[in-house]
Amino acid sequence: MRVAVETVAKGAAQAAVTGNTAQPGTGSVTRTEPGTGSVTPTGTGRVAEAAAGKSAAPAASCRAARPRADALRNRERIVSAARELFVEFGPDVALDDVARRAGVGNATLYRNFPDRAALTHEVVLAVTSRTTLRAEEAVAAESDPFAALSRFVHAAADERIGALCPMISGVFDKDHPDLLAERDRLEETVAGLVSRAQSAGRLRTDIAVGDVLVALSQLTRPLPGIACQGIDRFTHRHLQLFLDGLETPARSELPGSAATLEDLRRS
Repeated sequence: MRVAVETVAKGAAQAAVTGNTAQPGTGSVTRTEPGTGSVTPTGTGRVAEAAAGKSAAPAASCRAARPRADALRNRERIVSAARELFVEFGPDVALDDVARRAGVGNATLYRNFPDRAALTHEVVLAVTSRTTLRAEEAVAAESDPFAALSRFVHAAADERIGALCPMISGVFDKDHPDLLAERDRLEETVAGLVSRAQSAGRLRTDIAVGDVLVALSQLTRPLPGIACQGIDRFTHRHLQLFLDGLETPARSELPGSAATLEDLRRS
């Protein structure tokens, strides 16, 4: 008994000197920092706290990332559905129809796009950007300038370039900085395609880049409101007829003057 008491007393004296205190029932030890009065966990207690912190952080991160990924997918579905419906029916299509085709609720649509102008802006921005990328890919893939132009025309149809009609008709803010920057990129890239094909003697010289863009828009969408089913199966066929008409030597004299980009902006 006397030995046990002495052992306890000796342990207490050591704790007083070092500032370390055993925490009952935890297996951890705290140390009182000299001159500060602060208590710092040591040993297994610190390891346990660090492990808990490491395991909690990724879990919280995953919980935060999951709804964001879902939200991004919903937004992409809405833009894709709107792009298709703008081509079929024009930019005044009912937003309820956009939500229905996207497979989301009306609340989800309005949470992402509070009004028609916001949705139209996003559709035009997305189509313009993707169409520019197709033009750049055509330049990189084809050494023959007219083949590059032809490749672009067919690729632009697949991007549903007819959805850009709002940008031409001016039913929304065409002067937003984002849209202006993407429009300039597209026009510059397509103008380069046309210029190179003409310089190579492959493309008739009585047309301009505006003619290409207008024809693309007209040939890739049905008349608004008629809901033509299966119209896409004719698109590339008619585009090829259009391209054949662009090649030199020209087989006819075109009425009027070439459509420039300035003409499109004024229309």
